[in-house]
Amino acid sequence: MSRFKDLQKNLFGGTTSNARQFGMIFALLATILFFQIKTDGLTLQPNNLINVVSQYSYILILAIGMLMVIVAGHIDLSVGSVAAFVGIVVAKAMQEWDLPWWAAILFGLGVGAVVGAWQGFWVAYIGVPAFIVTLAGMLLFRGANQYIGNADSVPVPEAFKRIGAGYMHEIGPNTGYNNPTLLLGLLACLAVLWREYRARKVRLAMGAEPTPVWVSLIRLAVMLGVIIYATLLFASGRRDTSFPISGIILAVLVLAYGFYTRNTAGGRYIYAVGGNARAAELSGVKLKRVNFFVMMNMSVLAALAGMIFVARSGASGPQDGLSWELDAIAAVFIGGAAVSGGLGTISGSIVGGLVMALLTNGLQLLGTGTDKTQIIKGLFLLAAVAFDVYNKSQGRFSIIGSISKPFRRESTGDPSAPSGTGQQAAKTPVAG
Repeated sequence: MSRFKDLQKNLFGGTTSNARQFGMIFALLATILFFQIKTDGLTLQPNNLINVVSQYSYILILAIGMLMVIVAGHIDLSVGSVAAFVGIVVAKAMQEWDLPWWAAILFGLGVGAVVGAWQGFWVAYIGVPAFIVTLAGMLLFRGANQYIGNADSVPVPEAFKRIGAGYMHEIGPNTGYNNPTLLLGLLACLAVLWREYRARKVRLAMGAEPTPVWVSLIRLAVMLGVIIYATLLFASGRRDTSFPISGIILAVLVLAYGFYTRNTAGGRYIYAVGGNARAAELSGVKLKRVNFFVMMNMSVLAALAGMIFVARSGASGPQDGLSWELDAIAAVFIGGAAVSGGLGTISGSIVGGLVMALLTNGLQLLGTGTDKTQIIKGLFLLAAVAFDVYNKSQGRFSIIGSISKPFRRESTGDPSAPSGTGQQAAKTPVAG
């Protein structure tokens, strides 16, 4: 048993508890395996995976912003309505003002920022609870969407559609695969190798014992194998279809926001405010500024998600954005965020969103009706959270509790670490 624990400790980085943070990834793999068997191999068909990324990328983008809102101790019920509102405004602007596609995207992000500033002002500076502000926003911007669009669909030009329905171009020699997608996979492999090299170099510089070489090789083999397999799947779809442009946008956002929340003072402030707002404020954190930022950021990402959806659909309509906020919130909670705030990671929310996306996709492939799909998704969310809460109360392994610890820095007092108090979390960013 001790040898097994030592193996876990080495493979997953430092302590046995760190191995548990991969529980949700195992759940994702189990979901894929289940539907791969039930659908006779359709789940991992290249065209199906490409459709999943294209179809659910906007929900995963919303999950990034929603994670930061929930970590700060708030909730945003307006994201679907804001996305629909920005979508119709941008579509109208291109139709009536002849805006080029790139100017329309900048205009849409600007509209999202204004909407977010409006809601952030009420939350941060007036003190109205975010639940009430965004509930009002849900009604306000849903009505504005229908008023501006006159309950009609507004088409968008072909150039604009590429951000939601476009794929990486076919370039270079005919290899039987999409060459840009292969290059993207190669870059991902190099990034994994560089990260492992840097981790070993840092440990040596600190005088710590490096991870055994054989352990590093196993870990690299697993990660590189997954990346290569996924790359070949996405690169082998029908000609002119490969990795979606919306997936590239999502990947860039995941990397950027993951770095921001883990490695910057601003990201630590968000966790400190969610852990204990009063203690964070006493420690020098600008509480109002943090609350204003997370609300405005959420609306900007909602605007981007709305434009991607409209681009994929080819037109903006009155039914856009319905229940998107529920899907985003579900992804965040399944991915490990705490209802009370202070806990959660970008990577966990993305994994949680992928679990829900593949669950929905698998049920669709099996021919399950929309009504039963909604019932199953609701029961799945409730069971996952209830099971995790029960395990935490019994002191047992907790998937949601463990997924909230990725990239935890015990030696520096990471505010996302569940063992820290609110006061400790508040002090960490200021010291950095």
